[in-house]
Parts: sequence; structure tokens; C-alpha cells
Amino acid sequence: MKTLGIIPARFGSSRFVGKPLAQICGKAMVIRVYEEAIKSKLDKIIVATDDERIASVLKNAKIPFMMTKKHESGISRIWEVSNHFEADLYVQINGDEPLIKPRIINKVLNFNKNSLKKEFVINLIAKIKNPIELSDPSNVKFVLNKAKEALYMSRNIIPCGFKSLNFNYYKHLGVLGYNKKALDFFHHQNPTNLEQIEGIELLRFVENRIVFHCVEIANAKMLSVDTPKDLQIVEQLLKKEQNG
Repeated sequence: MKTLGIIPARFGSSRFVGKPLAQICGKAMVIRVYEEAIKSKLDKIIVATDDERIASVLKNAKIPFMMTKKHESGISRIWEVSNHFEADLYVQINGDEPLIKPRIINKVLNFNKNSLKKEFVINLIAKIKNPIELSDPSNVKFVLNKAKEALYMSRNIIPCGFKSLNFNYYKHLGVLGYNKKALDFFHHQNPTNLEQIEGIELLRFVENRIVFHCVEIANAKMLSVDTPKDLQIVEQLLKKEQNG
């Protein structure tokens, strides 16, 4: 099976402009993510960007990249890349996950290869253990069925603990996999109602009854960088890790 890892990187984040180039311990965040990703079992890793400033940094660091058109979503950017590179599985590694580890990326390959015969989407998830993460709308929460398939996802706290608190909350991690059929499906479908309400592009698959597989990651010490404050927390964690 041929796998291609793609790190989407755009400059114009609404809450953190220039985020991919933000320095963490003296290194641009997108470079840090790439250096961890290439240690995984994926066959090839490239960065997909539409910004010359990011491209210039990548070029100087001798990191492979592709210039894309401007896209509203990371999935659309990956779809464009899929039209130029052939693979059985396209793995999205979000460029704002500087704490990502190769062992975590490898978990996206844990599925039955026969699943690739139709539209296939897989996402890594983790239990939410911190109440602050639970209430943060930046963390997308998942509700799953018994087969660990996504029933719904929201920025709100779901499910609601009305009659019982006997359940685990799960959050989305920034590593996903798609086959070409799923990417083409996403591109040719209009944004759905719930997708637009929640601001979660992945709901386009769920609303159209595309099976969305989830793989739980134990002890996933990851933190998506959405704000400069998140960046400070990540830098502190990395310094602590480096100092043993």
C-alpha cells in the first residue's frame, strides 16, 4: 500500500496569522511537524501551502512542498495534491500539531485494507481528561457507535450527561487518512448544513453517510496550536521534554 503524508500549511489563520512559521524553541512549527512526520512509516511526506513566505522557508530547509490554490479547508488542499500524486492512502498531518510523534501517525494505518474499495476516512481520537479541553470549542468532540465510527462531532460538549456520567469524551487529533474516492467525494459535494453550523468540514462525510472510522490513541500528549498562548504552552512542554 502506497501512503503519502501531507501537511497543510496556510499563513492566514484567523486567530493566529503566520502560525506555520511561528518559532518553537528556535524552529518554525511546520518544520518541527515535518521532522517528526518523516520518522513515521509513511512512504513520503510533503507540505502543501499556498503562501510564498511558507514556501521560501521550506525551500531553505530543503523540505519537499507543493504550491496549491487557496482553499477553504485542509481537505480541499489535500484533494488538489491527490490529483498530482498517486497513493492508496493520503494522510493529513495538521501543521499545528508540534507535539506529534511518529508512533501516533503510524496508528492511522491500523485498518482493514479491504476498506479502501469504497470511500474511506479514518481519524485519530483521544479521551479528554482535562475539563478545560472539554469546554474549549477548539477541541472537536466525537460521539461514536460501538464499531468506533463517528456518529457526530461538535465543538460543544457532547454527549450531554443528563441521566448519567458513565461515558468517556473523545476529541479529534490532527491526523486523518483518506483514499482518493473519499477526497473526490468531498470535493464534488457542496458544504452541508451541519458542517457550516459547526464549522467542522468533516461533517460533510457524516451527513452524507460516509463511514468515518476512528482509532483511539492512548496517552496522546498532543496540543493543537490555535493561539499564541497555546504556542507558549507547547514550548514549555518541549523544553521540559528536552531537559528530561
